[in-house]
Parts: sequence; structure tokens; C-alpha cells
Amino acid sequence: MASDRPTGNLLRVAPEQPVDGDDPIGAVLAVYTRDLVSAVDQTLADFMATEVDALAEIDAAMGGFAATARDCVLAGGKRVRPTFAYWGWRGAVGGNAPVTPVLPALATLELLHTFALVHDDVMDASATRRGRPTAHVAMAAQHAEAGRNGDSGRFGEAVAVLIGDLCMVWADQLLARADLPADRLIEVRRGYDRMRVETVAGQYLDVLGETDPENWSVERALRVARYKTASYTVQRPLLFGASLAGIGGDDPLLTAYTRYGLAVGEAFQLCDDLLGVYGDPTTTGKPAGDDLRTGKPTALLMMARELATPAQLRVLDRGDRLTGAPDVTQLAEVMVDTGAVGRIERMIDERVEDALTALDVAAVDETARSALVGLANAATHRRA
Repeated sequence: MASDRPTGNLLRVAPEQPVDGDDPIGAVLAVYTRDLVSAVDQTLADFMATEVDALAEIDAAMGGFAATARDCVLAGGKRVRPTFAYWGWRGAVGGNAPVTPVLPALATLELLHTFALVHDDVMDASATRRGRPTAHVAMAAQHAEAGRNGDSGRFGEAVAVLIGDLCMVWADQLLARADLPADRLIEVRRGYDRMRVETVAGQYLDVLGETDPENWSVERALRVARYKTASYTVQRPLLFGASLAGIGGDDPLLTAYTRYGLAVGEAFQLCDDLLGVYGDPTTTGKPAGDDLRTGKPTALLMMARELATPAQLRVLDRGDRLTGAPDVTQLAEVMVDTGAVGRIERMIDERVEDALTALDVAAVDETARSALVGLANAATHRRA
């Protein structure tokens, strides 16, 4: 990277409470991680520029395909995973170590995230992401507009799968560029691989749950949250950051990060469950009620079923996707009446409290501790 880019402590101290506004985590990240986000985005842009050019040499169409993959990576997003990884690293090394050697590794997590998002959108048949058409929808539209042979929807899904695959390969390539001792990079890679396996496990359970809701439960929904979201959103990025700093074995810092990451990651997903039903689409970038329309057995829906009266359960059962399109507004109201929304909100607060307790008993750099406190609150009390 160019020498004029940030090399020291990139981030200002985060507040202990979320910044006011419609999107607290976005505000926290925008104000307090601006330099990190810029550095990660520039690292990604520089890396992918070379990769897109190389693929364009194969065929002009390949250049367009690679550019679409690049645009998926750079199309907004809060860079939550690189941020947690940064603070995991900074909490171990303190405030003076240069960040440049680990920037490729931090940026790697955003490529992994894009891989997961693009594939997840295909599996969920999602039409929008961050207020824009999802990759498979956009590619299907291009196919239709060009008047090509075959089914446009099928083409879009196939290309989206390849876009996700390419992002996974790019992630591996970029991680290898981290300027770390070879033995440390091997350890980093072990944790990174485990994070990927856990993400796939969580995604499989998520897909399975939609086909077998009768055998699902709040505990099983939380297990999905643990592996699909907590692992690769907070917990593993924190541990990834610690491994970049050379922390391993039985170091108490890893215990604290594991406890904090699991708690905040689960709370993050529970917040997503609420936003999926009650969020403002203009803020979340996705239609409200999608989970209810598909019958996804989220912790919120499973909790509502557990707490429902017989009459309320009959309403929830009439939302069965086999009987036609559910009345999303009615289902949302019934879930509030069961007390499920309030219970989920308390579960979020309990997990944040547990996460902050984990930080209290760990030897974490004080600046990192303040940032992680602010991020825990912001990530779990947000509107997008």
C-alpha cells in the first residue's frame, strides 16, 4: 500500500452508548471508524482492480463478470467484520502497532461476507439487498434485456453462485498478502477456515429450518444464529484479529473475545429478526415481512409459538405458506401480543450485558475496550 495511508491507530475512541439516529451502528462506524473503513475499501479496490484486469484478458465477457463481482463487494455496507477484527487485533497489540501489515487480512473478511451474502440471497430468493437488486436479480435482468437464450432467472442464479465463488477465491488470495511471519499466517488461516466451516454449517441449518419448522425451536433457532451470524460476524473476526497479533493457546483474552463475540453475535441476529418483521424498508434496504412470508423459523417466530394462546397459535398457523400468502401485518401484530417481541428484546439486552461483563474481566487495551463497548450497544440497538 502507498506510504501515505494510515499506519497507526486508525480509530478514535468509540462512545459507550450508540450515537442517536435511525442507524446507530452506521453512525458509530461512520464517525469512529471512518479511516479504517476507507483503508479497507482502498485495499479491496486496489486488489480487485488487478484481478478484474487479469480476468478481462481471458475474454471481454469475463471482465464484465469480474466487474460485477467487484461492484458487489464495494456496494456499500458498514464493514462490521473488518471492524471487529481490527479491534480484536488492536485490543491485543495496543495503540502503537502499524495496521498496514494486517490490512489485507482485515479486508479479506469483507470478501468472505460478500460470498455469503450473494449465496444467501439466491437461497432465500431475495429481491433486494441494501436497497438495490440482488446479484441474481440484476444478472437475470441483464440476460432478459440482451434477449439471450434460456431462462433468465436460472441464468441469474447461476452467475450469482459464480460471483460468490469468485469472492471466496479472492478472499484466499488477499489473506495471503498479509505481511506476517509464515507460522503466524498459518495459525491465522486455521481460525479463518474454521470460521468458514461454521458459516456453512449455520447456513445449512437455516435452509433446513425452513423445510422442517415443526421440529424447530427457540434453542435451535439460536443455534442457527450462533453459527450463521455470531461466528463470522463478531466472534471469529475478534479471534481472527487476536491471531493476527500472535495471540493463541489458552490466553485469557481469547476467552473474553469468545464470550463477548458469541453474546454480541447472537444479539445481532436477534436484532435482525426483529428488523426483518418490523424494520423500515427504506432504512433496512429489504422488504419488511420476508421472514414471515417464507415461514423462516427465526427465534422470534419460535418464541411467539411457544408463548401463544390457542387462538393466537391458530392465527400463526394460518400463516402456513402452503395455504397461500400470509397476512404479514396480522402475524406481526399477533407476535407482539404474545409477548415474543418483548422477550426477544430482553434477550438482546441480556446478551449485551454478558458481553460487557466479559470485557470487564479481560486485559484488553483500554481504547479497544471502549470501542467494543460502543460497538456492542450500536450493533444490537439499530434500525438497519
